[in-house]
Amino acid sequence: MTDASTLVYVLNGPNLNLLGTREPEVYGHDTLDDIAMMLEDRAATLGLTIDLRQSNHEGHLIDWLHEAGSREIRAVILNAGALTHTSIALHDAIKGVPVPVIEVHLSNPHAREEFRHKSWIAPVARATIAGLGPLGYVLALDAAATF
Repeated sequence: MTDASTLVYVLNGPNLNLLGTREPEVYGHDTLDDIAMMLEDRAATLGLTIDLRQSNHEGHLIDWLHEAGSREIRAVILNAGALTHTSIALHDAIKGVPVPVIEVHLSNPHAREEFRHKSWIAPVARATIAGLGPLGYVLALDAAATF
């Protein structure tokens, strides 16, 4: 079993299973598997372990956040996808767990449609990284190593 103090959950929300094929001009050509391999390599150099998960269902993300809190893992890296802009339930789940959450977005939501400008995650996240593509996940993992 992995030591909770070295474990980082990487949670991905709706439609992120389509990375690499969905709007590559916005999200790039890397798949979620490509990002997972990148993170696993980086985690090994940092002495961390990642647990990457993806769901198109808000409740799964909430359950995983609760699980992270009960296990007292090091951190959660969260790309909530479109739920970022709609989910008060995710906001409340993050607020309710004692684990730092880093919000990540491949694109820059503030440079896109106005409805993407509001994040319900940002006010309760430890940090937000946006617009750097897959590098944002790596930078979030580097930050998690310092917690």
